Amino acid sequence: MYISKFSQLGARAVKNFIEAPLASTSRVLHLPLDQNRYLLPLMQKSFTTAADNAFEEPNEEKQKISVTFVDNDGEEKNIKVPVGMSMLEAAHENDVELEGACEGSLACSTCHVIVMDVDYYNKLEDPTDEENDMLDLAFGLSETSRLGCQIIANPDIDGIRLAIPAATRNFAADGYKPKPH
Repeated sequence: MYISKFSQLGARAVKNFIEAPLASTSRVLHLPLDQNRYLLPLMQKSFTTAADNAFEEPNEEKQKISVTFVDNDGEEKNIKVPVGMSMLEAAHENDVELEGACEGSLACSTCHVIVMDVDYYNKLEDPTDEENDMLDLAFGLSETSRLGCQIIANPDIDGIRLAIPAATRNFAADGYKPKPH
């Protein structure tokens, strides 16, 4: 009950603020609510506490890059990943067996991947100290190891190939298939 009352009060306050008559000394252009290009996308979608690009132009298509995941059997899965999405999120959305026990909060090493080409590895942002600390705990660490939650899709890494190690500190890949959270 409190949440709905709070939501009603908040919506009413926003509406009153936008539709309030402006002082004669103000030179701000007053647009009706349905013609405001910044508020229209907000009106067309539901409010959430999750961060999203509410001020993005409507119907704008996101650019996607090609990413190939290679599992421990050598099977490859090529997927398209929207720019700005982490490799962990992309793996979960495309049924790639990448665990991510901490759900991308940089508190584990279960989304450990190995960048298969050094040129692509060099195009990535340098790992933070926190990521390096977690990588120290990873199974099968290599020179081009990274955490999937920290690799963010961008046009520079279009075509990147990521190997998934045979095991993590939580599970061994001996037939057990961990489910994404």
